[in-house]
Amino acid sequence: MTGETTKKAPRKQSGQPVLLSGGNPQIAKGYGDGPIQAYIAAMPGWKSDMGRRLDALIEKTVPGVYKAVKWNSPFYGIEGDGWFLGLHCFNKYIKLAFFRGTALDPMPPVASKTAETRYFHIHEEDVLDEAQLAEWIRQASRLPGERM
Repeated sequence: MTGETTKKAPRKQSGQPVLLSGGNPQIAKGYGDGPIQAYIAAMPGWKSDMGRRLDALIEKTVPGVYKAVKWNSPFYGIEGDGWFLGLHCFNKYIKLAFFRGTALDPMPPVASKTAETRYFHIHEEDVLDEAQLAEWIRQASRLPGERM
């Protein structure tokens, strides 16, 4: 024993990941589908079903998409070319971040503090326009990715 301790992510008594302030699951950093699926499973309430829908839509739209969880959020990109999309849970909605969103036509509706990023928010009662979302995903995947 070297005297070192390892810290584990806090867990609820149910064994599920802790929800951080704002409602986002605390998931360890990792690459590939496994960490993404762990994040989706930990999304609270209706958000988990929406997370599965979004992940399936992204995979269908961009075959071979590269995935990771970083900073407790899923990222989607093209391996070697950076990230084009990130997700984040909030108490009342899921935020999709298109890192080159100002180049999309039409632009996603919500502005960011970052010049090129645009957001799209999904609330529980929203009817998702999957065709529009798939078009944004397709366009975003063809743009240079964000390096993070």
